[in-house]
Amino acid sequence: MSMRFISLTLGPIETNCYIVFDDTTKEAMVIDPAWDYKEINRNLEEHDLQLKLIFLTHGHADHIGALQELRILKNVPVYIGAGDQALIANSHNNLSVFMGKKIECTAPDCIAHDGDVITVGKLQFHVLETPGHTPGGLSLYGESVVFSGDTLFLYSVGRTDLYGGSMATLLDSINNKLLTLPDETVVLPGHGPATQIGRERQNNPYLDGGW
Repeated sequence: MSMRFISLTLGPIETNCYIVFDDTTKEAMVIDPAWDYKEINRNLEEHDLQLKLIFLTHGHADHIGALQELRILKNVPVYIGAGDQALIANSHNNLSVFMGKKIECTAPDCIAHDGDVITVGKLQFHVLETPGHTPGGLSLYGESVVFSGDTLFLYSVGRTDLYGGSMATLLDSINNKLLTLPDETVVLPGHGPATQIGRERQNNPYLDGGW
């Protein structure tokens, strides 16, 4: 398998930023460029990677802190869910105004929809619409992993008390989009350690009505 990824933990609330690449072609994408574009770029250059696109699981400040700088530096398209276009442009709704770094990004280049295929080198990933944490939340599945953003965590789920959040919608997304994936699928979330779909199906207290 030629997929490799680098996980960077960046910013004031330790957001996971992933650099995903085809080790054969050296083509890469950045998932959730959190906060420190110089550190992201340093890793791209260190591994001799050619950045092809930026994929946003959602539009909250801690996931887009380096977006504007990185997209300009690398001149690459930005993908986001339709429901989160307004988040990246509004510093109140994306919460950045409350985090001491006002972030208002220009419009995304591409709106990603459920079922779309994102190609990086010879790697293919399928877009899953997983709203609930935000209105336009996305996950990205392929190569035996799913990048779940702030939808699903190790033994937890994303919070829904922020702008546009809905617990009922979030649980519907998890049950119908994520828990239908193979048990051995590795979950790479927006915060905290990795887990697996089978482990979450069996042990996540939020997925048995316990919330």
